[in-house]
Amino acid sequence: MRILLYRNDGIVEPWARDFEAALPEAETVPWREGQPVERCDYAVIWAPTPALLEQLAQVKAIFLMGAGVDALLKFGDALPEVPIVRLGDAGMAEQMVEYVVHAVLRYFRRFDEYERQARDGIWEALTPHVKSEFTVGVLGLGKLGVPVLRALRQLGFPVRGWSRTPKDLPGVECYAGMETLDAFLSGTRVLVSLLPLTPETNNLLDRAHLSRLPAGAYLINVARGAQVAEPDLLALIRAGHIAGVTLDVFRNEPLPAPHPFWNEPRITITPHVSALTLREDAVRQIVHKIGLLERGETVADVVDRTRGY
Repeated sequence: MRILLYRNDGIVEPWARDFEAALPEAETVPWREGQPVERCDYAVIWAPTPALLEQLAQVKAIFLMGAGVDALLKFGDALPEVPIVRLGDAGMAEQMVEYVVHAVLRYFRRFDEYERQARDGIWEALTPHVKSEFTVGVLGLGKLGVPVLRALRQLGFPVRGWSRTPKDLPGVECYAGMETLDAFLSGTRVLVSLLPLTPETNNLLDRAHLSRLPAGAYLINVARGAQVAEPDLLALIRAGHIAGVTLDVFRNEPLPAPHPFWNEPRITITPHVSALTLREDAVRQIVHKIGLLERGETVADVVDRTRGY
C-alpha cells in the first residue's frame, strides 16, 4: 500500500513517521510541486494545489488532515471523482470546548472590560451580568457545536442551537432552516459560529443578521472568516450594538498588518488556534478508515459535495 502525503507548508515528515509506525505495510510518498504523482492507493493532504488534484483520479480515497473542507471544495469540477474524507473529532472537540467556554466566561464575568480598565489604571467593580439573561447561541450543531453547547449548559447558561436541518438536543432550544434564523438571533446574547463555509454561509453574518442580535451582544467566530462581512461587523461594534468580538478565523490569513481589526479594542484576535489538528489522533483515525475501505466497509465523514461539508 502506498500513501501520498502533501501539506502546503511542506511539513510531512512527522506524518510519514506516524503512518509508517501505525501501518508498517504502507509506504508513504511525499509529493512536491512539479513532480509527477507515482501510483498511490490513498492520498492524505491539506490545502492542495491544482497540479496535485488533477493527478489524484487514480486513488481510492482522499483524506484531509483537518475537519474543514472549503480549501478543497473551492476547486469545484476540477476535483477528481473519488471519495473525500474529512477528519471527525481528532482531539479538536475538547480544544474547541475550552476555547469557546473561555471566551463566553470572559464576557460573562466582564473580564474584557476589566482588562481595559486595568490598562487605564481604573479600579472599579462592574455590575455582574445575569446568567439567566446571558443566552448563548451556537450556529452549527455538528461534532464541534454539540460538545460546546453541552459544556455551556453544564455551566448553567441558557443555550440554543441553529442548524440547516432539524436536531433534537436535550436542554437545547433548537432552530432549523433559514426561515428561523432571525428568531434564533434575536434571543441570543453570545453568538458562536461553528458552521462550515458554503455558498449559503459565505457572508452570512452581515449587517442584517448581526443587527438581529440584541444590543450589547457578543460574537465568537471559530468557523471560517468568510462568514463575517467585516465592514458590517466593524460598523456595529463602533455603533455600540456589538459589545465584544472574539475572532480566531479571518477572510485572509494571516490577518494583514493594516487591517482595522487590529486597532479595535473590543475585538480579541487569536491566530486560528481554537482547535488544532492533533497529528497522532488524526493518523489513528485515518488508518482505521483505510482499514474499513480495504475491507469494503463504509466510513464516516465522507464529504457531501452538494452540501459543502
